[in-house]
Amino acid sequence: MNYRYMRVIVFFDLPTETAEDKREYRNFRKFLIKKGFLMMQESVYCKLALNTTVADSIIQAVKSNKPKEGLVQLLVITEKQFNKMEFIVGSARNTVIDSDDRLVIL
Repeated sequence: MNYRYMRVIVFFDLPTETAEDKREYRNFRKFLIKKGFLMMQESVYCKLALNTTVADSIIQAVKSNKPKEGLVQLLVITEKQFNKMEFIVGSARNTVIDSDDRLVIL
């Protein structure tokens, strides 16, 4: 079986002016965390996917839980492209939780 690891990256900019806006923001952020997304930066979350089929199901889940207002963007890239990310300032946090090392194939 051939596995092609993908990364689904979610970028969002949601309004937080009213109480309802803040609730929508919190609910969307909690949804992402519950689904296994990890925060790369504030309002930028990513998740490792086993292949394009899994990535597509993640995208559908995000679309079905989108907030009413604001901007939400998705980007799907390969793990190889993700590893080519260049750090201009700062450095990568080397954690196993955000890599394919934690993947268990049964």
